[in-house]
Amino acid sequence: MADATSTGKSGKVVIKNIGLLLSGDLDRPILDADTIVVHDGLITSVGRAADCDTSEPATLIDARQTCVAPGLIDSHVHPVFGDWTPRQNQIGWIDSTMNGGVTTMISAGEVHLPGRPKDIVGLKALAITAQRAFDNFRPGGVKVLAGAPVIEQGMVEQDFKDLADAGVKLLGEVGLGSVKAGQEAQRMVAWARKHGIQSTIHTGGPSIPGSGLIDKDVVLEADADIIGHINGGHTSLPEAHVCELCERSSRAIEIVHNGNEKVAIAAAQMALQLKCPHRVILGTDGPAGSGVQPLGILRMVAMLSSLAGIPAELVFCFATGNTARIRNLNCGLIEPGRAADFVFMDKAQHSAGKGLLESVQLGDIPGVGMVMIDGLVRCGRSRNTPPATEIPVVL
Repeated sequence: MADATSTGKSGKVVIKNIGLLLSGDLDRPILDADTIVVHDGLITSVGRAADCDTSEPATLIDARQTCVAPGLIDSHVHPVFGDWTPRQNQIGWIDSTMNGGVTTMISAGEVHLPGRPKDIVGLKALAITAQRAFDNFRPGGVKVLAGAPVIEQGMVEQDFKDLADAGVKLLGEVGLGSVKAGQEAQRMVAWARKHGIQSTIHTGGPSIPGSGLIDKDVVLEADADIIGHINGGHTSLPEAHVCELCERSSRAIEIVHNGNEKVAIAAAQMALQLKCPHRVILGTDGPAGSGVQPLGILRMVAMLSSLAGIPAELVFCFATGNTARIRNLNCGLIEPGRAADFVFMDKAQHSAGKGLLESVQLGDIPGVGMVMIDGLVRCGRSRNTPPATEIPVVL
């Protein structure tokens, strides 16, 4: 079973001898630095060893010239309770995903709960319960931002205020419930936004019983904050419609693992063509009928880098800093004041690439050597990735 949230503090942590430091920031994806200093879970300094206070750490990590990047963020998951998913009757999927470098997950709705309540009182109660439960319990140390109600017909503005007052900050995918018309969705999305709740809309064909087609016109009219799985989950809209959404909407472009891969590539390339790569974020859309993907975000990075022709250091930003900024998270970027959530990676053993970035651009996923959340080491060499050529060492 996964561990509950650690109540301990990391103290002072020094990470030295970093070979490649990815920032998560599209404007400066690679940092000229080899050292990170952390105090009680927050980054305090980033730079060259000679310029950082590295004295008397509680934990000293030799990165052994491997790559350090912000912990990956999965922008689209469907948790239920604890580290179990009834969709695949699998235990430990969140901890397993942490072994794939993911340190933060964002719920797009707890839709797989058997007997999920669809009345307004019940859906509000479920959202509040899920938010509270995952706030108190972190499987594998992963930060799961849950409690994302699926909106239903009959909801009024007071319902959204009630949810916000109770601590709910997300809406589940618009379109998975009875609200499927653009005008009706737009009204509820506006209420949610007014009360500080961020919204995501389902895009494409139906995914689960009760859901339906959400076409480009509904997506544009609803104007949710996130165009959820723009490449379909699973079934995509026509590629031309997806490109039109990228062009006509200013909202986040979410590309997922459990969608149409050809359209995923087209959406990413369109975002670059439109000069708005900062809008692109990545998710898995799992657990789903296709299963659980512990390495889903890494696979997305490798796919978009190799097949869409986007430099790997930029695609890593899609999975970290872009999501952090769009989702208002204090992680995803390596800079002072941010959470010390890191993934240590190196090229997989015997990859044709000369280094980590080249190996990813050739289509290979990297090996994870360590994952750190809030300055605490959560795993060493990953049990799921191919073995990394080199791994960091706690001295």
